[in-house]
Amino acid sequence: MGTSAVVRARFPRLVHLVRRPVAMLGGIGDHALFYIRALAGIPHATVHFRKEIVRLIAEISMGAGTLAMIGGTVVIVGFLTLAAGGTLAVQGYSSLGNIGIEALTGFLAAFINVRISAPVVAGIGLAATFGAGVTAQLGAMRINEEIDALESMAIRPVEYLVSTRIVAGMIAITPLYSIAVILSFLASQFTTTVLFGQSGGLYNHYFDTFLNPIDLLWSFLQAMLMAITILLIHTYFGYFATGGPSGVGVAVGNAVRTSLIVVVSVTLLVSLSIYGSNGNFNLSG
Repeated sequence: MGTSAVVRARFPRLVHLVRRPVAMLGGIGDHALFYIRALAGIPHATVHFRKEIVRLIAEISMGAGTLAMIGGTVVIVGFLTLAAGGTLAVQGYSSLGNIGIEALTGFLAAFINVRISAPVVAGIGLAATFGAGVTAQLGAMRINEEIDALESMAIRPVEYLVSTRIVAGMIAITPLYSIAVILSFLASQFTTTVLFGQSGGLYNHYFDTFLNPIDLLWSFLQAMLMAITILLIHTYFGYFATGGPSGVGVAVGNAVRTSLIVVVSVTLLVSLSIYGSNGNFNLSG
């Protein structure tokens, strides 16, 4: 019996503790290599798999099959941001009303919707709809050996399955996020002016005063960063799924959990890097 086998037999817990960080570093390296391959394959996918990209754009935006009516990403993200904008107006109006400045509800709608609410809610919706679907699709293909079949036909599986989805997701995220932001604005305005009876002119005055176009551009950049990280994470877990049908479910769960952490982490990092400690606005009267 070798020395390493004796150490493993006598000190199993110590060996496990030593191997955990090594395995973690190896997993990070696997992720990085896969992401580099997927991003490097985007030019090849754009040139050779244009029809697949168009099909995926339609699938991302409106869903596939019966889900096109109620389960498309546009529908889900739209409802989520609509509810978030309404909730923001309800909480903002009631909280500001306690100190007699409910007129500033329009300020909250312009400030929080753009910087926090809409990007986070849109990222969660994208991860829960298209991201989870991508993981399940690629996982099923891996379990059924369809990815191996692509390799046997001399088709690059990473470019065909992963890079095409990244391109489609980045194309679809701009109109999708535009719809999300508009719906969050409309929900806040409807809740404040119609349900609570605040003057429309008063709401629009504070909303237009504190809506910074530069913040909208940063918000779109934040949404694009979320989209690409979500797509990379979900394609990785789906592409390397193992363990049969139950393994696909485990991969979807791990991918969604990881992407949700990434969504809030991107929001934190973007907020720190762009707005810093000054907030980039002046509230005075």
